[in-house]
Amino acid sequence: MKINELITEFQIQRSNEENAVLDKCSSEAIPIRTFSERDRFIIDSLIRKALVSKIVKEDGSILVIANEF
Repeated sequence: MKINELITEFQIQRSNEENAVLDKCSSEAIPIRTFSERDRFIIDSLIRKALVSKIVKEDGSILVIANEF
């Protein structure tokens, strides 16, 4: 039996705080410097959970964008 036959729905656990920051990250890339220090820490955890993507541009600026789920 395959794992995807056993698991019909896959959800990643998120806290209320993570949900609030994820709502701020829209479908377009936003500079990470626009977020507060606490939000940046939460964004790092969302990146580890693969809910947010981090884009590093050639000029050194960092953008974040919410992944589709």
